[in-house]
Amino acid sequence: MIASRNELVEAAQLSIRKGSKSFAAASRLFDRTTRERVWMLYAWCRRCDDLADAQDHGGELGDQSGAQARLATIRAKTALTFAGLPSGEAAFDALGVVARETGLTLAMADAVIEGFALDTADWQPRTEADLMRYCWHVAGAVGVMMAVVMGVAPDDEDTLDRACDLGLAFQLANIARDVSEDDAAARCYVPIEWLVEADIPPGEQMKPRHRDALAALVQRMCRAAEAYECSARIGARQLALRQRWAILAAAGIYGEIAREVERRGTHAWDHRTVVSDLRKAWWIVRAGLRTLCPVPKACRSRAEQRRFTRRALMAIAQG
Repeated sequence: MIASRNELVEAAQLSIRKGSKSFAAASRLFDRTTRERVWMLYAWCRRCDDLADAQDHGGELGDQSGAQARLATIRAKTALTFAGLPSGEAAFDALGVVARETGLTLAMADAVIEGFALDTADWQPRTEADLMRYCWHVAGAVGVMMAVVMGVAPDDEDTLDRACDLGLAFQLANIARDVSEDDAAARCYVPIEWLVEADIPPGEQMKPRHRDALAALVQRMCRAAEAYECSARIGARQLALRQRWAILAAAGIYGEIAREVERRGTHAWDHRTVVSDLRKAWWIVRAGLRTLCPVPKACRSRAEQRRFTRRALMAIAQG
C-alpha cells in the first residue's frame, strides 16, 4: 500500500533536511506545490544514492559487497513506482507521485540510474568527456527532472539544456570538494588523461608531492563549474519568479563551494568546504536581487566557455 501524499511529503522533507542543508534552504523559496515536488524528487535521488553506496544520507561508504544487487533493487523499485505500484519504500513511491503530477518519465529516471551503475562498476573517467558523461548521469539528468517538476515543458530543449548545466555545475563542485574523501573510498573522478598530463600516477593523486599539480587540476574543474553555473543563470530567466529565485540561490550556494575550493589551492582538502548558514542567507538575498536584473555580459561570455551540451552528453552516453 502506498502512503498518502502528505506522508510522502513529510518523509521527503526529513530526507532533504538531513541530506542537503544547502538545497533545503534554497527549496523554501519555491511555492508550496513545487517545493513539495522538489522534496519528493530529492528523496528518490538521495535514497538511490544511499542504496548504491550503502550509505545513510551520504557520508562514509558502507560495505560495497552486493553492489550489483542493490543496483537491481534501484531499477526494480523505480520501475514499480512508474507503473503505479507500491515499491515498499517512501522515497520511491514519492517519485511516482511526482511523475503522475508532472509528466516525468521512466527514461528520465533511467538516465540518472546509469550514473549509479558507473560507480557500481568501479569506473573512473579516462577523458574529460568521460567525466562530463558521469556528471550528466548523476546530476545533469537530475537537473532536467527538476526543470520538468518546475513546469518546464519536456520539449523545451533550450531551457532543459540550461537546467542540465546547473546539475553539471553542482557535480563538478562536489567532485572538486570531495577529492580526498573519494580517494579514501578508492574512487577518483579526475580524468586519467589529466593526471597523466600533470605527471601524477593514477592512484597517487593525494600523495603530498603531487598536491600542487592536483590543486591545478581541481582549479580547472572549478572554472568549468563556473561556466556551467553562468549558463544556468541564463536559463533561469525562463522560470517563474519564485522558481528563478530558488534556482539562483542554489546556484550561488553551490557555486561558492567551487570558488572556495579554487581559492584554497593546495589547502582545499585540509578540511571539508562548507557554506555557513550566514553565507546561505546572504546568497538567498543576493539571488532575490538577481531575479530582477539581466544576466551580466561577463557571465554570458563565461557561459559560452562550457564545453559540453546536454544533447552532446546524451549522444556520448548512448555510444
